[in-house]
Amino acid sequence: MLSSRNLLLKTSIKKRKQSRKTISKNANLIPKKPKIESRNQKAVLATPPQFSGEDEEYEQIGAEGEDGNFSLKGSARSHSHGVQPLGNLYFSASSINSRNTGLGNLQTLTDELVLEILGLLSGPHLGFLSTVSKSFYVFCNHEPLWRNLVLESCENGFLYTGSWKNTFVSCVHKISSKIVSCSIKVRDFYSDYLFQSWLCANLEMKPEWLERDNIVRKKGVSVEEFVLNFEEPNKPVLVEGCLDNWAAMKKWDREYLVDICGDAKFSVGPVQMKLEDYFRYSDQVREERPLYLFDPKFVEKVPKLGLDYEVPEYFKEDLFSVLGNERPDYRWIIIGPAGSGSSFHIDPNSTSAWNAVIRGSKKWILFPPDVVPPGVHPSPDGAEVACPVSIIEWFMNFYNATKNWEKRPVECVCKAGEVIFVPNGWWHLVINLEDSVAITQNFVSRPNASTLVSGTRDRVNLHDKFKKAIMSSLPGTLDELILKAEEKKRAEETFFLGVCNRFKVGAFKFSF
Repeated sequence: MLSSRNLLLKTSIKKRKQSRKTISKNANLIPKKPKIESRNQKAVLATPPQFSGEDEEYEQIGAEGEDGNFSLKGSARSHSHGVQPLGNLYFSASSINSRNTGLGNLQTLTDELVLEILGLLSGPHLGFLSTVSKSFYVFCNHEPLWRNLVLESCENGFLYTGSWKNTFVSCVHKISSKIVSCSIKVRDFYSDYLFQSWLCANLEMKPEWLERDNIVRKKGVSVEEFVLNFEEPNKPVLVEGCLDNWAAMKKWDREYLVDICGDAKFSVGPVQMKLEDYFRYSDQVREERPLYLFDPKFVEKVPKLGLDYEVPEYFKEDLFSVLGNERPDYRWIIIGPAGSGSSFHIDPNSTSAWNAVIRGSKKWILFPPDVVPPGVHPSPDGAEVACPVSIIEWFMNFYNATKNWEKRPVECVCKAGEVIFVPNGWWHLVINLEDSVAITQNFVSRPNASTLVSGTRDRVNLHDKFKKAIMSSLPGTLDELILKAEEKKRAEETFFLGVCNRFKVGAFKFSF
């Protein structure tokens, strides 16, 4: 989580002299509740606590971090409920934090724990609880709580209506979202945890996060050169000009995609959505972790999409194809707004991948297999990865630390018409810098297949199926791959011992 120092925010308070609005106990200033038969529906629409005092507009100017000021997006609005970072409390004329006074005995709980408890409640119960105090009003209106409720309740899609709470009310309870559109700012409410989601959702990518571009770029490279210089040594590369013949490069604008996809629904997190509805969401949303359209069955759902692109010549060999219909998901269409993306991970089944950008641009950061990125905590067997911070927060807290590393990450901005090759075993993070559309595919070719034979052992059924299929479809290939793997291992051991002898240092090895 961001520290109080990182979240110190400069504010300027503008008191509205003209048309000044005061939130008071005057009932006329509160929207009248319609007559609703359902008690549960009434709970969601429960009137928030009434506050007195001047309506203050906080103009967010900048946030200070370890390496200087962060800039907010030009369209960024102040926090909808007036939440400020805890560091601001030390510069406040009042020493009161309404976060604590409104929670009573629960103030000793961390914000994370309070939200964990609230996450067990239903929408109507959150509505009731939000009327108890200013503090509960802020906590119960925390957008991720309502986002989870929507995603749990609307597996067949939803129409986003400006906020997750409004979306829940309109989609689940079929009530006009305008009824709950009011938002009240609470004075003297300080919380790093509640503030950080807003901050990360509204930060601009700093120029220094984008300027480092140390990936090898190639244009017009032959397949043989690609295999020799990149695929066999397992090194990433960005290839330019190999999508020029794709029909998708000319045709895949928003209007075309919405028209051709029609009522087909695609995977967006845990729900299925029509593309038109997803674009409606992505146009309005401003959150720390935007939902990503990431669908592995897009060709089956809309066959015409599969006709608009072809696998680049460098990646045509795919030994996993011997599995036929039993192969794991291997290709995806990826659509997302600026700020969406994937946190650090390694592609499954020891596969490599290529990612072709059709619209927009993406920032990539890659670490070699033997370097675990800062802030990432894989399980001992590598099957699970814990990355407790969002992508933007990772940049804020960890990116600068990698500048002094001996093994620095490989970085680039991949633009429309470019393809990046991600070798197997490499950690990678990607974030969209603008609205983006891309195609990605995982594959296995002969140069990297030796690791796959052992890399699928953690999934016994898949390993056995692949081994039997490759022996049946490509006789002798498995023995050839194993032989090459052993030769490579011996060559590496010989090189290592030679270095030790040259510098007269002792070697060591582990045995089990």
